[in-house]
Amino acid sequence: MGKRALLVGINYPGTKAELKGCINDVNRMHKCLINRYGFAEEDIVVLIDTDSKYPQPTGVNIRRALSDLVASAEPGDYLFFHYSGHGTRLPAETGDDDDTGYDECIVPCDMNLITDQDFKELVLKVPDGCVMTIVSDSCHSGGLLDKAKEQIGESTKLNREESNSKSPSGGFRSFLKGKVKDAVHDAFQSRGIDIPDEILHRRHHNSSYEPEEVEEREHAGGHVKSRSLPLSTLIEMLKENSGKDDVDVGNIRPTLYHMFGKDASPKFKKFMKVLFKRLQEGRLSEGGGGHGGIIGLLSGVAHEVLKIKDDKEDEEVEVETEEEVYAGTKKNLPNNGVLISGCQTDQTSADANTPNGAYGACSNAIQAIIAENDGEVTNKDLVLNVRKMLGKEGYTQKPGLYCTDKHLNYPFIC
Repeated sequence: MGKRALLVGINYPGTKAELKGCINDVNRMHKCLINRYGFAEEDIVVLIDTDSKYPQPTGVNIRRALSDLVASAEPGDYLFFHYSGHGTRLPAETGDDDDTGYDECIVPCDMNLITDQDFKELVLKVPDGCVMTIVSDSCHSGGLLDKAKEQIGESTKLNREESNSKSPSGGFRSFLKGKVKDAVHDAFQSRGIDIPDEILHRRHHNSSYEPEEVEEREHAGGHVKSRSLPLSTLIEMLKENSGKDDVDVGNIRPTLYHMFGKDASPKFKKFMKVLFKRLQEGRLSEGGGGHGGIIGLLSGVAHEVLKIKDDKEDEEVEVETEEEVYAGTKKNLPNNGVLISGCQTDQTSADANTPNGAYGACSNAIQAIIAENDGEVTNKDLVLNVRKMLGKEGYTQKPGLYCTDKHLNYPFIC
């Protein structure tokens, strides 16, 4: 029985996206794995961006470390991945077919995004009899393991619709309002216009409004910043890094492909392969599965895409159906994975800088719950107790749990 872990913390020092607590989260989890869960030092890989002695948490380095982690696994092993850093989400190419309507992503230090479908494809390679636990203390992390069953949370469409139908102000009208509001928010953000969350993301419940966490605020004697990378900030940073002035929400995926080529997200490489094919066949205006989608908005980048095709296209990327590019295949489920998300897909996770130190609110609560329990803590109990603790501390983020029924009451990590 082996125990191996990958810990990634990104503070983005010196950038407009700088955070304070992510490296501390990794250091605390590193000690916890050794002292509480019996991991060996040599079986823990750490990627951080504040110390040159460690590998940098770029997109390609994180993917390579994750691949190595899974490739080493045998039945009976325990794998663990902890991520503290920014999260973001892109409107899915075909929102009707995606379980949350978005591509949830983590944000490496070089902006080479890793998507929910990338994590699903990774977990599908975990052998039976082995379990991989993922903790993502990042914004919009609900649903980060695509197609995993949502045991605790309100991120997937099914659970959102059920929650809305039980709400006094719920039902289809509430669900539709939420979708329209998210679409408007993303449209404004993509054009560099930030609307404060406390204005846009109000939720009506028992005739009172509950504002979501704003991007920066004072809290419990310290300063709190969200671990969300808004589309507007992502686009601005991509413009700086790529030297291109025309980056917009409709061409984020081609821009990332242009910047990183074969090192880009497999999801984006598949997307571009379909786009190349449609450009050649004159079908660019079609959307996935007949639903429209972002691919139908890309005619403005058609000529540029064709320019980069010859030296960027990855022949090793295989696309069985166009549906898998838009929403992922449904025939295979990530049954050997457990995701604990720092919040829901439409929420932000707090990065707290307090007199007692800087940390992620969710990571800090996880450490507190573990310390309070001498014995095993199940995945279910951990998430429920973290939710309660964050609520008592005044945070509005709600962590989620995504796994099979079998793993719901499994011990956390091992």
